[in-house]
Amino acid sequence: MQAVILKKQGGVENFVLATVPLPEIKRDEVLIKTKAISINPADAIVRENEHVSWIFGDQRPLILGWDISGEIVAIGSDVREYKIGDNVFGVIRHPGIGRTYAEYVAAPAADISLKPDNVTHQEAAAATLAALTALQPMQKVGIKRGDRVLVTAAGGGVGHYAVQLAKYYGAYVIALASGAKKEFVLGLGADKFIDYQSQVFNETLSNVDLVVHAVRNEGHVVRSLDVLRKGGTLISLWSNISEQERNKAAERGVSAFYNAIQSNGADMRLVATLLENGTLRSHVSREFTLYDMAEAHLEIEKGHTQGKIVINI
Repeated sequence: MQAVILKKQGGVENFVLATVPLPEIKRDEVLIKTKAISINPADAIVRENEHVSWIFGDQRPLILGWDISGEIVAIGSDVREYKIGDNVFGVIRHPGIGRTYAEYVAAPAADISLKPDNVTHQEAAAATLAALTALQPMQKVGIKRGDRVLVTAAGGGVGHYAVQLAKYYGAYVIALASGAKKEFVLGLGADKFIDYQSQVFNETLSNVDLVVHAVRNEGHVVRSLDVLRKGGTLISLWSNISEQERNKAAERGVSAFYNAIQSNGADMRLVATLLENGTLRSHVSREFTLYDMAEAHLEIEKGHTQGKIVINI
């Protein structure tokens, strides 16, 4: 089969398209013929630094990726809930080794869900890691109807799902993004829009119950803490909370924590239901092929993607 291999950590020039053996499946796994995958900023971070070493260790070849949508072509002996021919999607072995940059992927049955028939493989692949990154912390903090929720980077991959999911839970959603994404974000259901380029959001906003912080920007967490009511919560989706940020949170009487997502089939089934009934929509901004993986990574590194980037296989 064809797969995109990373020769070594570093720049996109280290990607090569190569022929590798078909993966063998374990008793609790399925073999998926890949139709589409999606990439995330996390993919680029892993590619370019020491994350490659601690995730993969001595395992070779280095095949990145966690997001997938495709068709089951083989099943392990212990798998009962799926059959050959089923179309499925999911986040594979996160935060471990997913190896989805390939024509075929061995996936734990516990990590996937059936793909709704009215959702394309591209839309499904997009709504995997990014959707769970938004969903799981909301479940963890117990988001509820009437909460005032600020979503930063609301027009991005994670952010555009966070806006829709917060609305699903009945929250009043305040979306922070660039002015160019205003109509897009409001179209997702946001109740209020703030253009971070023309407004100092932490000077004009207050009494927020929950901040879903999807910005990869040093110092931005500290400013976001300013808008929380006493007892409010900030969830960082990018990195651990620094000592400075913890101290600021304590001073304000609020909490702040980093949430790392885990592959979870039950959560994927909820995402599938929300996609099927139209509560959740994937916005795919650009599509590439395996041959274009380097270009796709360069695009996502720009940090201004509206919605998601998908790779067709």
